[in-house]
Amino acid sequence: MPSMQSTLGDEGIAEELAESQRQISIAEFFEKNKHMLGFDSGARGLVTAVKEAVDNALDASEEARLKPFVRVKIEEVGDYYRLIVEDEGPGITREQIPKVFGKLLYGSRFHKREQSRGQQGIGISAAVLYSQLTSGKPAKITSKPKGSDRQRYFELIIDTDENEPEIQSESDTPPVGRELVGTHGTRIELEMEANMRARQQLIRYIKHTAVVNPHAKIVFEEPGMEDGEEMVFERADGASLPAETEEIRPHPHGVELGTLLKMLGSTDSHSISGFLQEEFTRVGKKTSENVIENFRDRHYGREAAWRAPQAHEEVDIESAVEEAVANKGAEATDAFAAAVAEKAAESDRISHHQLRAIIAVAADEIEAEFGTSFGATVQENALDSAWAAITDDRVTDLYELVDDATSVRKDDETVRALAERIAAKFENEDGHDRATEKRLEEYVGRAADMTEEREDVTIGETARENVVDAIWDSMVTVPDDVPKVREVGDSRDIASELLDAMKETDIISPPTNCLSPITADLVEAGLRKEYDADFYAAATRDADVHGGDPFIVEAGIAYGGDLQAEGSAELLRFANRVPLVYQRGACATTDVVKSIGWRNYNLDQPGGRGVPNGPVVIMVHVASTNVPFTSESKDAIANVPEIEDEIELAIREAARELKSYLNKRQSLKKRQKKQNVIATILPEMAEKLSAVTGREDLEIGDSLARIMNNVLVEREVEEDTVKLVVENHGSTNESPKLTDIVATKPENLSDGASAVEMDGEWFVTWEPTVESGEESVLEYHVAEDVSFDAVTVEGIEDERLTNNT
Repeated sequence: MPSMQSTLGDEGIAEELAESQRQISIAEFFEKNKHMLGFDSGARGLVTAVKEAVDNALDASEEARLKPFVRVKIEEVGDYYRLIVEDEGPGITREQIPKVFGKLLYGSRFHKREQSRGQQGIGISAAVLYSQLTSGKPAKITSKPKGSDRQRYFELIIDTDENEPEIQSESDTPPVGRELVGTHGTRIELEMEANMRARQQLIRYIKHTAVVNPHAKIVFEEPGMEDGEEMVFERADGASLPAETEEIRPHPHGVELGTLLKMLGSTDSHSISGFLQEEFTRVGKKTSENVIENFRDRHYGREAAWRAPQAHEEVDIESAVEEAVANKGAEATDAFAAAVAEKAAESDRISHHQLRAIIAVAADEIEAEFGTSFGATVQENALDSAWAAITDDRVTDLYELVDDATSVRKDDETVRALAERIAAKFENEDGHDRATEKRLEEYVGRAADMTEEREDVTIGETARENVVDAIWDSMVTVPDDVPKVREVGDSRDIASELLDAMKETDIISPPTNCLSPITADLVEAGLRKEYDADFYAAATRDADVHGGDPFIVEAGIAYGGDLQAEGSAELLRFANRVPLVYQRGACATTDVVKSIGWRNYNLDQPGGRGVPNGPVVIMVHVASTNVPFTSESKDAIANVPEIEDEIELAIREAARELKSYLNKRQSLKKRQKKQNVIATILPEMAEKLSAVTGREDLEIGDSLARIMNNVLVEREVEEDTVKLVVENHGSTNESPKLTDIVATKPENLSDGASAVEMDGEWFVTWEPTVESGEESVLEYHVAEDVSFDAVTVEGIEDERLTNNT
């Protein structure tokens, strides 16, 4: 049977294949690849939908400078789950609602270099798409912009063939039960095929969102809760909105070649200097000049600079210039030659273009003095002759450079042979002794190979590199004008040279006003709000740059208290204030945590590698204008070395505080054990001593404090006078805070104390500073026959305190 191709011919099959080709929309692509966006199962799909809706709500509120208040509700409705997320943000205009929720890749942040939770315009519209795919029901959206007098209601789906919203219903009056609770904001309702098997991940996402957004209030209600029952995650006291971010231009150190070519093609600048200053951040006039100088090195190469021959040598500059100049008069010629030689002697080394400039200056000076013109032809002849004199002995100069750059084990014969062969390479060029660094590496490499072959020696890679560096450093950047923007943009090779020059130039880090880190104080506040622990520490690193995008890494640690003591530490991963719930094992944050030696910080780590064990929470937040996620679902951060380094440094900074705390706690435990032993033995010793001596029982109330070098607090009451005595038997000054509760109003308090009435009792507060070996006394008066509770003492560990009140 003949094949189709033999029947139709080559051209026929090609035409048939061409007819079957068609463009697909992004919505249609994700319709068949929803797992790429995190909607690969009913359990995970629900978590992802909640995540996308909450992220949108938080972003919208913060952009409008409103403290976020988000309500999340999940209901069972027959075979489906209904997700309702409502915020009290700025609301969305009627024209934008269909596009925001019904069109993938529609958003305002993709081209902006500033920190935000979402950038691609996929998240919430992907949730709408998942909802309609699994339930066939439209998304129901209600929104009321702040200041508007009406709520707008839409029911819509996504036309996946066209990636366009398809509005099924629109009204100025939402149906009953779908109105906004607040006076402004947005409400979205989705029905989808889902389940609550990932409930723990869902709760964890909400809780972690509350940790990393301490300025937000989140209310969560799930199936099975009684009417009116809900989980409330309150704002942290004093937590303000994140700092506003500003869009920045790309940083030169992170731009890739394709991006640079695109920028060169679209800029309005004609010069490279203008392009650099207009299109990049942190590039001013001085920095652009440095980049251009490095660009010249790559595009034109440098010129070798040689030592000028001295007057007593066989060949000298003055004689060479005199011989090259004719018909200018002996006196003027001598003066011209002497001027050139004198100016050349002022420099340690001279390159070809520097010699040209010296000759031009000398010609102007002699013309002004003698009235004799030394024109372009004369200057060119003088230049050739003087340059020949300067380069007459390249070998001696190169010998010095090679000798300094190579090992002392290289004998003079080897060094001279290598210098001679490198010199020969320069002699074969255009006479200006100009070479790029790559060409210089070839010169040295060939010369070294030939020397090894003929001299039977070894010149290793390190020696070759050192020789290249020494010669390159002695060479001089040329003054040639660099190509214009159009020429650079039309050539991939020239653009690559410019890119290398940008990367080599020292440029200060990008500004951080495009980022809004949580800050160490609020990282700690977020942990304190959601985790009951004994210890908290946080660290925020300075900004760094990756791929042209600045980023900041923050870390926090909570330890002890009610945290789970068994099993591995709880790891909290965040990117731009968003919890990363899934793909923990594929995340750079996890890799870094596992690589740290936690035993050095007094945490248990079986095998010396992996997530540590114990009652500890480790939190890492990466804030960036472009977080490098491993996939479109944005569940894990890619293994970028610069980011991994900063994650490790941030964690270690917080972990050092934990180590100090645990060391101190261990020391206090030993102290407490010792104190308990002494407290048991001391009364028995006192009793036996009294029995043996026949004396009265000893007063040992303050003996323990003296033995243990503790801070002793005692109360003395005599009639209506009360004295609080603080004795510091320790080696450092102490500033305890004492609170004494009295049933009647205290009078005549000593300076530094205060009394406040609360619920019929008076709270006397006193914060003395007691130097080592000294005591402080607070005195006040009360009515007689007043009862007291023990004084509360803060600021001193229990193990270092003896409270005899």
